[in-house]
Amino acid sequence: MGWYGKVIGALLGAIVGRGLLGAIVGMLIGHQFDRRPSGSGSGAAGGIAGSSAELRQAFFEATFQAMGRVAKADGRVTEREIDAAREAMRRFSLNEADRRRAIELFNAGKRLDFPLGDTLRRFRGLAAGQPDLCRLFVQIQLEAALQGNDLNAASRAALQRICAALGVSTAEFASMEAMLRMRGGAQRPGGGGPPRNAGSQLADAYQVLGVAAQTGDAEVTLAYRRLMSQNHPDKLVAQGLPESMIAVAHERTQRILEAYETVKNHRGML
Repeated sequence: MGWYGKVIGALLGAIVGRGLLGAIVGMLIGHQFDRRPSGSGSGAAGGIAGSSAELRQAFFEATFQAMGRVAKADGRVTEREIDAAREAMRRFSLNEADRRRAIELFNAGKRLDFPLGDTLRRFRGLAAGQPDLCRLFVQIQLEAALQGNDLNAASRAALQRICAALGVSTAEFASMEAMLRMRGGAQRPGGGGPPRNAGSQLADAYQVLGVAAQTGDAEVTLAYRRLMSQNHPDKLVAQGLPESMIAVAHERTQRILEAYETVKNHRGML
């Protein structure tokens, strides 16, 4: 059944996170289940290095271990950073046992001798052939760092090392940051973050579209249309996104549209 894993994955996505992150993480993991041939073990059959259960566990463990490492990157963990981790646990709708486990993982990741590199290598190996899953992992870490310390220099350096370990490019990281800052991801848990001025919003919009400020109007429009095509809700549903998750696909295209409108208005484009 080519759809069974995606349905299960979509439900699991509600545990992993909210909105686009949770839905697509669940979908991708479920898609890996669908791709596995019958009777295959935990080897790399069909390009998959491990079972979906192993991947779910590795994703969960690595998420909070890396979150602890990024929070401790400057040598101490502030109350605001702890609040950001707690907020992530609340958003992921963890039960009491999973919440306790997440706290243990977070505290383990804070230790200077914790082998985070081994954790990330295992996760990347299990997620072989699924770069979107690695990008979503980085986005979860980035959002927590923005909420916890507005991505200070030490946390940024730690996240860059995580990106390198998972094969996420500098441009992809910059686009994620711009997207999160545009939609308020840099605010503290519960609100209260600093507003973005017009210049920052314009710079973020260019980052979201993946173009430079000096890029010509035609190329800007082409980049916008390409992103809208890649993220069109109907296309994502056709690729396996459950109908119940179509609203989050619309949310992503709305962010792309907002970025394009910001650039258009600044340039006076028709």
